[in-house]
Amino acid sequence: MYEKYNSIPNFSGKKILVVGLGLSGIWTVRWLAGHGASITASDTKPERDIDSTVIKELRELEVTLETGGHKAETFLGSEMIIISPGVSNDMDLLLAAKKRGVPVIGELEFAGRLIDTPIIAVTGTNGKSTVTTFMGLLLENAGFKVFIGGNIGTPLMAHAAGGKKADYAVIEVSSFQLDTIETFCPFISVILNISPDHLDRYNNYESYVQSKLRIFENQVPGQYLIINDDDKRLCSIDFPQGVSVLRYGIEEKGGRNAFIRDKRIRVCLDGLEDRAFSFEAFVLPGRHNLENLLALMLAGMTLGINPEVIQKTVDQFKGLPNRLEQTSEVKGVLFCNDSKATNVDAAVRAIASIDRPLILICGGRHKGADYSPLVRAAQGKVKRAIFLGEARGLLAKSFEGILPFSMAGDMEEAVSISFSFAKRGDCVLLAPACSSFDMFSDYSHRGRIFRDAVERLCRD
Repeated sequence: MYEKYNSIPNFSGKKILVVGLGLSGIWTVRWLAGHGASITASDTKPERDIDSTVIKELRELEVTLETGGHKAETFLGSEMIIISPGVSNDMDLLLAAKKRGVPVIGELEFAGRLIDTPIIAVTGTNGKSTVTTFMGLLLENAGFKVFIGGNIGTPLMAHAAGGKKADYAVIEVSSFQLDTIETFCPFISVILNISPDHLDRYNNYESYVQSKLRIFENQVPGQYLIINDDDKRLCSIDFPQGVSVLRYGIEEKGGRNAFIRDKRIRVCLDGLEDRAFSFEAFVLPGRHNLENLLALMLAGMTLGINPEVIQKTVDQFKGLPNRLEQTSEVKGVLFCNDSKATNVDAAVRAIASIDRPLILICGGRHKGADYSPLVRAAQGKVKRAIFLGEARGLLAKSFEGILPFSMAGDMEEAVSISFSFAKRGDCVLLAPACSSFDMFSDYSHRGRIFRDAVERLCRD
C-alpha cells in the first residue's frame, strides 16, 4: 500500500545526508533545512564545478559540504540518506549504509510521501517530456492548478518544498527514479514505450524494463494505468489486479480504449460516450507522436476533461525544443534538431518521421546499445552519416560497408560537412542516438550549439 507521511516526521537535529547536488538535491536540502535537520550534502564534483550561487545558498543554510568525492564515515554515520536520480542505487557506500541499517530513499519517493496532490506520472524510453508538458497544458486549459516537472526539469521535491497547492502534479519519471521507490503511487501511470537504453548503467535490457514497470507496482483499485498496446514488451505483461488498465494503439483492436479509425482518434471508456477527435491540426510528425496523442486523450477523458478542451489543446500544441525541431532552411536544405534523441530507438523514430533524403548527424557518449537498428533505419533514407563524439568509432564500425559516412571533431564541423553533402530538398537531421555528456552539459546544450552552427551557415 501507498503510505504517505500522516504528519511530517520530526527531522529537527537529525543527521541527514543528501547525495548529489543537482536540482533534486538542492530542493531536498531546502526542505530539510526548513525542518531543522542537520544536513550534509555530498557530491563527486569539486566545489569549483558547482554553481557558486548554489554553494553560497548551502552555506547560508548551514549545510556541511563534502565535494570532490564521498566519505565513508559520512554515509555510515547518517540517520537517513536521500539520493538524487543521477546517483547509482548500488553504489558501494550506499550498500554499506543499508547493511548498517541506514534508510536510503530517493528524492521522488521522499517527495511523494510529503504531498497529497494526485500524481500523473509519465514514463517510457521516449516521448516522456513531450507528453508530460502536453498533459500539463491540457489540465491548465481545463482550469486546474498544475505542477509540471519531475525528470523534465523541476523536481517533485520543488513542489513539496514550495508550499503552493495544485490540483494535479504531472511528472516525468525516469527509470533511475523508479529504482529507488518504495511506496510511490500515482493516480494515473502512463508507460509510453520501452526500448533498450541506459545499458551502461543496467546489467541488461530486462533489468531496465523491470525498472520502468515499477511505476505501477503500488497502484490499487480506483487508479489507472495507461499503456501503449503497440509496444511489443508492454502488450504482453501482467498488470496489478483491480487497477484500471487502459490500452491504446494506432489500429482498432479488441481491448483497446483509444485508436485511429476513419482518420479520427476514437476514445472508448466504460461508462462514457465514445468520442472522436481530429488530429488534422496536430503538427508533431511521426507515428510515435500519434501514439503519444492517444495516451494524452485517454488520460484527459479519464480525468473528465471536456472533449472540446482536449481538442483545443491538441490543435494548439507545438511540441518542445530539441525534439524534431525544424530550426532553419538554408538554400533549400532543412535543418532538424532532435538532440533529445539520446538513444537508438529515438533516433530510429526521428529518421522514420522525415520524408526527405537525409544527412544524419549522430554520436556522443555510448550508452551500451546496439547500433544495428539505426543502420537498418538509415538504409534507403540516409544519404550520408556524420559521426562525432566518443561513440563515433563504434558508429563507424556499424555503418562501415553499408552507408557512406564522415567523421567530425565537433558540432560546427559536423554541420559544415553535412551541408557540403546536402542538396536542395534534403534534410540535415541531428539525431545523436547517444547521450550528450562527452562534449556538452546536456542535450539542450547540444541542441543550442547545433542551432548556432546552422545560424552561422545562414549568415555566410
